[in-house]
Amino acid sequence: MLNHIWLALIVIGILTAAGRDVYDVTQNSFGNGIPWEVRLEGPDGEVTGAGQGTAVQATLHVSVAQLRAHFSTDAISTDAALPARVTFRDDGSASAQIDVRGTEAERFTVMAEALGGGETLAANLRRAGAGWEMRIDDVSLVYLRKVTNAAFEIAGLAVEIALGLIGIMALWLGVMKVAEEAGLITHLARLVRPITVRLFPDVPAEHPAVGSMIMNISANMLGLGNAATPFGLKAMEELEKLNPKSGVATDAMVTFLALNTSCVTLIPATAIAVRAAAGSSDPAFIIGTSFLASLTATIFAVTIAKLLSRVKMFRFDRAEAN
Repeated sequence: MLNHIWLALIVIGILTAAGRDVYDVTQNSFGNGIPWEVRLEGPDGEVTGAGQGTAVQATLHVSVAQLRAHFSTDAISTDAALPARVTFRDDGSASAQIDVRGTEAERFTVMAEALGGGETLAANLRRAGAGWEMRIDDVSLVYLRKVTNAAFEIAGLAVEIALGLIGIMALWLGVMKVAEEAGLITHLARLVRPITVRLFPDVPAEHPAVGSMIMNISANMLGLGNAATPFGLKAMEELEKLNPKSGVATDAMVTFLALNTSCVTLIPATAIAVRAAAGSSDPAFIIGTSFLASLTATIFAVTIAKLLSRVKMFRFDRAEAN
């Protein structure tokens, strides 16, 4: 079901982007093929020309009338002054690298991104009467390109996260195995048995799932989310062995998931590290508020999970599963 939802969202995103691109083409929202009449002003006043290969820093002035005409909108109320580096050719024409950062005409920024210039928009200039005529490459498929680029970026990020978890999972699963062989997990499970019996009545007190859940909760309490992940996966794997109806979450699975995602955090180590790296003057200042917020979230999440397990629509019926 979740796969179908993700597929539907992807299709909706692609269709929305395609629809927006079709609208831009039909309305010529970027003024493709239409030359711009601009005024070129340098440090010493208006620029009329220079020798071949000469490069100057100048400002391209575009009137509000030109902006409205090219972008097919009345929402623009001021002229645009665009910083540019202009290089002149021997025939009197010139090329310009326009800095679009900070311009109120945001479509210049969209055009620069669509043409691959980032924050710089390339244009060609030639004399036209008392001013200059500017031409910019045609812009199309802006939003489809954005959707495609975002898809590739997220796919790459997913691979990086997955690869980054390999070492952590190997380390902490090894630690858990050593602790299990040494009997540490068994002793720890016995220590917290009064709590686990109430939270997970369907899970035997000596079952390996209890140890994995305890290790997961311990890591979360220290704010070590990455370290908690392999224990959480191992706990779910062990709980699935007790599941008489594979593919349907048991009450214990739901309760553990609620506890895992909202676990009480005594020391938010990861958040403190991020704040310290960002230059915070007091990175540990969030300890108290983090503890109260996570404690409230844990109580609420576990309470809701337990209450919903009593509702017929959400109740896991073992008799039916068997």
